[in-house]
Amino acid sequence: MKLLLNAAVKYLLGFLLVCLLLFLPAGTLAYWNGWLFVGLLFLPMLGLGLVLWRKAPDLLKKPLDAKEEQNSQKAVVALSGLLFLIGFLVAGLDFRFGWTRVPLWLVGIASAIFLASYVLYAEVMRENAYLSRTVKVQEGQAVVDTGLYGIVRHPMYAVTVWLFLSIPLVLGSFWSLLCFVPYVGIVFFRIRNEEKVLEEGLEGYTDYKKRVKYRLIPFIW
Repeated sequence: MKLLLNAAVKYLLGFLLVCLLLFLPAGTLAYWNGWLFVGLLFLPMLGLGLVLWRKAPDLLKKPLDAKEEQNSQKAVVALSGLLFLIGFLVAGLDFRFGWTRVPLWLVGIASAIFLASYVLYAEVMRENAYLSRTVKVQEGQAVVDTGLYGIVRHPMYAVTVWLFLSIPLVLGSFWSLLCFVPYVGIVFFRIRNEEKVLEEGLEGYTDYKKRVKYRLIPFIW
């Protein structure tokens, strides 16, 4: 029950924060793209959270208690948070003042990509019990090379890139998209740092790198 309460509090705080960041700058609750995003984000999150609470509470606990230990990664997390803050604010302002308008068909495609990324993220969590939001090697951790991990070495980051780049299009703002694009560079930096940690502390990871050559994008990088 303590885990459930902790998750519920953070869920509600996250919901309120996102609503404030979107609807205050938009100046209205009639920002339909904002409500679309809130639904796409929090309804699947609620369902996934309840499933994890019943079936795999350890997987639910990890993201709730995750805290970076390395200073460089703390900076990465802070910068990512700043980009999201700016991106949401810009999206709301864009709706208020009509700077740009994303076509409805593109909003639909972005919504589909967002939901598909959610499903793939859940699959990554199922495949890798050692999955963590922090860069570290856990006790007893072993190399996972099946499923999506047999295609790229960092499927979680691959999925989050698609997830996050679809957000501003769901919100209907091309200006917001420019705010989210630098996140791709942050992911590249984080992957390079994480691979150093894994090579030094995770047995078999060097051989895994030889078997699976691509980090994030098949045939490219």
